Amino acid sequence: MTIVVGYPPNRRGQGALSLAAMIARTSGEDLVVCAVVPAPWMPGGFKVDAEYHAYLAEVAQSALDQARTEVPSDISADFVVHRARSASSGLLEVAEQRDASMVVVGSSAAGLFGHVTLSSVADRLLHSSPVPVALATRGFRCGADAKATRLTVAFGGSAEAGQMVAAVRSVASAAGVGVRLASFAVHAAPPDTARMNAEDDDIVEQWTSDIRVKAERALAEQAEAGEPVQQLDVVVGHGHDWGEALEDIEWEHDGDLLVVGSSSAGPVASVFLGSRATKIIRHSPVPVVVVPRI
Repeated sequence: MTIVVGYPPNRRGQGALSLAAMIARTSGEDLVVCAVVPAPWMPGGFKVDAEYHAYLAEVAQSALDQARTEVPSDISADFVVHRARSASSGLLEVAEQRDASMVVVGSSAAGLFGHVTLSSVADRLLHSSPVPVALATRGFRCGADAKATRLTVAFGGSAEAGQMVAAVRSVASAAGVGVRLASFAVHAAPPDTARMNAEDDDIVEQWTSDIRVKAERALAEQAEAGEPVQQLDVVVGHGHDWGEALEDIEWEHDGDLLVVGSSSAGPVASVFLGSRATKIIRHSPVPVVVVPRI
């Protein structure tokens, strides 16, 4: 199988390419580096339209020429210019044609450095892709021989989350990558009175305990189903906002990936983000992989 990585004609795709290479080296897959250009509105058309589309194709090909110099020598990669109605639909078309396991894109150049900022292309992919979508943080770079070392699964305690844990563990085991479960407790600003502050601490403590119980239950269900299960670390990040909660747990910035599941409100076998997942992604200090609902 292959990994499709979107490389925009403006040549701002190094972060996505670096992340895709790291994942490909870990999984043993090949890359398809794709630059999408607009398809003509209708066959034929005016001469000026043909010249314009030829120019766009030339720009895209020039961007791919640069991408060739950025792909590490130990990674096998194809480079394609694809015409489509939009960049997101084009990447999904190529993913289907190549039987891709994942689509990788970068962050918007307007976002906060070191965090994931959703571009319009990424936003559309995160509401329609039938395969996992990986998002590089803005400015992401890794070593020439880097591999993913750990998958941190955002765990909310639902049945769907338990199923995702099983799927991620299977992939991680095959790739020799560690796994841990993480949940995030975001609570209100400290109350004015000591009594209310104590009550707030009790609520957070109880919620943390419940999350750990549900995580252990999910692992026990895997064991009952005959899956080989090793004890996983369960970490809980606390904060008065999502940024604090994400930063409250320890991250390895060279090799860590955060895995987030789709909302249960979305269609089966397709990526669809809920509000909580969106907040987690926007505040993640490491690249994120969003997986479709199982």
